[in-house]
Amino acid sequence: MVAHYHGQVLNLSELARSLGVDQKTAKHYLDILQGAYVVRVLPPWFENLAKRQRKSPKVYVRDSGLHHALLDLETPAQIRSHPKYGASWEGFALEQTLLAHGEKQSHFWATQRGAELDLLLIRGGRRYGFEFKCHDAPTMTRSLHIALEDLGLERAYLVYPGVKRYPVDESVEAIPLDEVGSVLR
Repeated sequence: MVAHYHGQVLNLSELARSLGVDQKTAKHYLDILQGAYVVRVLPPWFENLAKRQRKSPKVYVRDSGLHHALLDLETPAQIRSHPKYGASWEGFALEQTLLAHGEKQSHFWATQRGAELDLLLIRGGRRYGFEFKCHDAPTMTRSLHIALEDLGLERAYLVYPGVKRYPVDESVEAIPLDEVGSVLR
């Protein structure tokens, strides 16, 4: 079930209903998977802003190969044509980013009105945003404009599967996934 919720805000009651168990049992199962490093539960960032913010975590299957196997996806063509392709890329890129920069003070951010930031890292008191896009030439989004302003981001990055690094906005840069370890240094 978690493979189908991969990359989404966790709704524990919905997950419990899908499994036919109570919420306490579903939470216990999720805790076991998280403790075994199978699942990542990414906590939300919220502070006293003038906007209503999401306060539930996002859930990911940490190993993309396992995620694809659980979805019965065997070939790259099947993965690319699956409705979870974007979420799959997001989870993979998220894990690579956290591997490069550490898991401490890592969050996602979202408002009730739809603005969202895939990953917020706080390092040395500064805030950095990451959006993970699985297309060739990511551009500035409305959500990223809102996140830059509301969260006071030092810098933001659009991480994508391409090969070229380029500026997108004054404080936003598109970077290939293999360069994610070189930022924030």
